[in-house]
Amino acid sequence: MKTIGFIGLGTMGEPMAANLLRKGYSVTVYNRSAGKADALVELGADVAGTPREVAKRVDVVVTMISNDDAIQEVYFGAEGILKELKPGTTVIDSSTISPPLARRLASELADRFCDFIDAPVTGSKPAAIDGTLLFMAGGDKKTVDDHADILMAMGRDIVYTGPSGNGAISKLAHNTIVGINAAGLIEGMAIAAKSGIDASAFLRIVRSGGAASKQADLKGDKIIDRDFSVQFALGLMLKDLRLSSVLTDAMHLSTPMLESAKSLFQLGQAAGYGDDDVAALAHIYENWIGRKIGDPPIVPAEAEKKADERRKKTRLPLDIPLRMSIYQWEGDGGFSGHTVEGRLSDLSEDGIQIESGTPLEKDMFIVIHFGPESELPPMTARIIRIERKNGKFVYGCLLSALPLYQRLQLQEYIAGQSQ
Repeated sequence: MKTIGFIGLGTMGEPMAANLLRKGYSVTVYNRSAGKADALVELGADVAGTPREVAKRVDVVVTMISNDDAIQEVYFGAEGILKELKPGTTVIDSSTISPPLARRLASELADRFCDFIDAPVTGSKPAAIDGTLLFMAGGDKKTVDDHADILMAMGRDIVYTGPSGNGAISKLAHNTIVGINAAGLIEGMAIAAKSGIDASAFLRIVRSGGAASKQADLKGDKIIDRDFSVQFALGLMLKDLRLSSVLTDAMHLSTPMLESAKSLFQLGQAAGYGDDDVAALAHIYENWIGRKIGDPPIVPAEAEKKADERRKKTRLPLDIPLRMSIYQWEGDGGFSGHTVEGRLSDLSEDGIQIESGTPLEKDMFIVIHFGPESELPPMTARIIRIERKNGKFVYGCLLSALPLYQRLQLQEYIAGQSQ
């Protein structure tokens, strides 16, 4: 039976190493943070002081590390495994890393007469504990087959994906879907909650219909119960979506849903939820809808009262100059346009209010230009309400298709102007 070194004892690594020990393997472990190995020592693990020491002792090294920088330290650092790796050793990396780095590791190991398998996993913490992970393996097919016993000691299936780097690509493509699904689940639950529908009842609908998904099963109850303990951290999801974005940019592949999901998780990270579970993205939507998704339903009259109170609370009077570009269809296949002056007079969660002396029409689209000091791009809005006030036209405008990062820029600019 091969001796195994396991490096990285985090949310996934610790239970994976524990399953190897339970299956009778001799395992030497290392983790950068002290104390992570205590439970594994009770199961029979030996502890090494450095990755280099691990590589010196074993036939197979398994790494489960959080990101590319940490991987490079573990492999190439002063006490990295490449300093002591014996010819004939096999290295299995189950981290989620960039495909170029996976290929580089394969090349570096081949130069040292060692084998490399990039074998990231899917299943998150519950599957790591139960030993039901799925490995998506890239590398030499015979090498993967020769180490199937080790992988199956930690999982339920191995899918061979092709040459080195393909395992990493498969994981990024998979987690792109996971991130989009998780965001979609939370968004749908927010719509129901904002409408006063009981969250548990709505989750039953989701699980019984075409929206059923693994994310609904894993995250739905966590969102309702306010349980943001980590199965898969929001910050790690963002890391994976960023890696996927870099990958698809290099492929010249347009991925609008990926970019939208990445923007949402960036908001979650910026709000301080990076170390919580992916389900913590619900906090962002709850801030937008003004209530917790799992709150008890409220009667329509009470809902309207609370909505009025919230609108009053969030409404912010302003006096910020701007320009509006007005475009009109000429009927001969072209447009004519002109620019008029206005002032941003009000901001609420629903949109903005602009005052101008120029008469415009309801449902007209305008392009809003703030001053150059704002560093804001032009923003498209639709006029949804018109009033007269002190000889001026007051236009209630709904911002159209505003990306999340631009909404944040707008909020920061307006906050600075109102101080």
